[in-house]
Amino acid sequence: MSQPFLSGLNPEQLEAATLPHQSALILAGAGSGKTRVLTTRIAHLIQTGQTSPAGILAVTFTNKAAKEMLTRLSAMLPINTRGMWIGTFHGLCNRLLRAHHREANLPALFQILDSADQLSAIKRLLKALNVDDEKFPPKQLQHFINGSKDQGLRAKDVEAYDPYTRRQQELFAAYDEQCQREGVVDFAELLLRSYELLARDAALRSHYQSRFRHILVDEFQDTNRLQYLWLKQLAGPDAAVFAVGDDDQSIYAFRGARVGNMLDFERDFGVAKVIKLEQNYRSHGNILDAANALIAHNRGRLGKNLWTAESTGEPIRLYEAATDGEEAQFIVEEARALKREGIDFADIAILYRSNAQSRVLEHALFNAGVPYRVHGGLRFFERQEIKHALAYLRLIGNTDDDGALLRVINFPARGIGARSLEQLQEIALRNQTSLWQAAQSGQLGGKAGANIGAFLARVESMQETCRGLPLPEQIEHMLAHSGLIAHYQGEKEGADRVENLNELVNAAVGFVAESEDDSLAAFLTHAALEAGEHQAEAGSDALQMMTVHAAKGLEFHAVFLSGLEEGLFPHDNARNEADGLEEERRLMYVAITRARRRLYLSLAQSRMLHGQFRYGLASRFLNEIPEGLLKRINPAPKAHYPSSGDSGYQRSESRDRATKNWASQPEPVNPAASIYKNADSPWHIGQNVTHAKFGAGVIVNSEGSGAEARVQVKFRDSGVKWLALEYAKLTAV
Repeated sequence: MSQPFLSGLNPEQLEAATLPHQSALILAGAGSGKTRVLTTRIAHLIQTGQTSPAGILAVTFTNKAAKEMLTRLSAMLPINTRGMWIGTFHGLCNRLLRAHHREANLPALFQILDSADQLSAIKRLLKALNVDDEKFPPKQLQHFINGSKDQGLRAKDVEAYDPYTRRQQELFAAYDEQCQREGVVDFAELLLRSYELLARDAALRSHYQSRFRHILVDEFQDTNRLQYLWLKQLAGPDAAVFAVGDDDQSIYAFRGARVGNMLDFERDFGVAKVIKLEQNYRSHGNILDAANALIAHNRGRLGKNLWTAESTGEPIRLYEAATDGEEAQFIVEEARALKREGIDFADIAILYRSNAQSRVLEHALFNAGVPYRVHGGLRFFERQEIKHALAYLRLIGNTDDDGALLRVINFPARGIGARSLEQLQEIALRNQTSLWQAAQSGQLGGKAGANIGAFLARVESMQETCRGLPLPEQIEHMLAHSGLIAHYQGEKEGADRVENLNELVNAAVGFVAESEDDSLAAFLTHAALEAGEHQAEAGSDALQMMTVHAAKGLEFHAVFLSGLEEGLFPHDNARNEADGLEEERRLMYVAITRARRRLYLSLAQSRMLHGQFRYGLASRFLNEIPEGLLKRINPAPKAHYPSSGDSGYQRSESRDRATKNWASQPEPVNPAASIYKNADSPWHIGQNVTHAKFGAGVIVNSEGSGAEARVQVKFRDSGVKWLALEYAKLTAV
């Protein structure tokens, strides 16, 4: 049978796509065509009759990736992809729980709490139980609950080492009871309850194991413990699990991702075949050589080496600025030069390790009139007016949703104050009912009771009218009768919010056109799941700014990687974690491999942090990139960084395009430090030194004179120390 979609695959891709029925691990390097391999594998299985579309379970990490996979499959085969189980972990678990809500002990129209809604629910719980939210901060409790669930643990399973953890455990249990009572689930609950359902219901588990003989998983290195356990529940004895991942790009440990799942998978599933996709179709050779050299310093890798059939390309440009402001100005000038060369701003990215680094970059871009966009701003479904609209829709679908009721019961304002809401919550807690049921009881009298009654009548009227209407018309009716449109029309700058509310109707029209289930409940699920997806502004040529984490999965013609200093990248926090430094190096690897043609690395001798100038050391990662791959594009300043304990940077001559005056380096904070800038003294602020015990460092402060003189030195590996000059035995670099 002809399979034209197999043409053009390289030998390793072809082998992976056409493997016989067996579990396999595909080590797919950055830019190696893993999405093509996944979709081609699915098409091959269907085309050769090894399975039907309904027998495929494919798990991705974003809705965007799932949609791309479905689009590619539709282009490869004349099949209807709508019924296929291809989606994110959360999306597939939602689908499973919707189909078996009774067995999962959930209402048919259960609602999903996004992160903000979950935090609101936790705050309500703490208030109802009269818990001090300073002692038990809501966000900290949220992290505790979600972290426990991601490990597959219920409150009763969490080990309580001390009274504080024991109280957190009790609040976790109370939170679960509240969610069960209200018929809502958070994101972590979707996966945990789905796992528990499969674990306890042997007949149901057997049904799905028989159905899904072919399970494919994208970005396997990013799976957490519970996701791995969920996959094991679905994988029957005859299942072939096709896991695609890259251990060198495992950068989400802070979200619970466990790179060790890849090694466990090899053992648990008896993997006999590991295929390495090493040919890169994205970057030039020099960029890949730098990435390979860097990541080789990590231990315990499964091991691969990226290569390309493309040319070596341009060298990697390294720029060392005197200040962070100068670094930002350099990036702006280079970006404008690239634009003049014909490269769109949209194909240029500025990456940084921490969001806090963006301010000085934004300031420089704004002053230069360069259009830019910071990834990670408010997304459509997270905007205030949209959250209000969705809350009304949630109430129309489920009046027992306390979080939705509290968001809109007095928005727009209708004379229902905080005290009235407290009384309503007390009634609900006393009677163990939802707030809606408490309001219906009539126990709250007076003007507040009448206002609440009017609100209930308004929602009931919307419920009645919306019953039987198409989804877009339901939303239009809600917007008109909830008072939201009128409220924002009355605001001085409410036009944009009204446009967003109208766009919600358009979103519903698009959803109906693309979805098998066009119900209100399905749309609300879609909104909750899509809230975590970033949707770019269409039609604007703007320079892209983002953290390295946000850049994963993206690629650009030119990439600027800024702030390459110890403490920033690798981040200071990495020192406190067992795998911290290696994950930071993986993050650097991800950053490098975002660039297709041109890569800039930059750092600053001094950086304004917390209102003071901070003098740092060059990132150790720079010393792990071979010198022959780098082109240094600024002259050597008087004070410079050592990239290792025994040598400093050797810089190239100045380019024709003038660099900034190094004399603009900021003055030391401590006035007494000036004695070390005298011609008679070998020491000055910003000077690089070495110490026999502590190694390489830079002088960041000083005080005293004569026999009492001492300097503060920030050492690369030993932290910050004050040393008496009489005994310090420092050596200038």
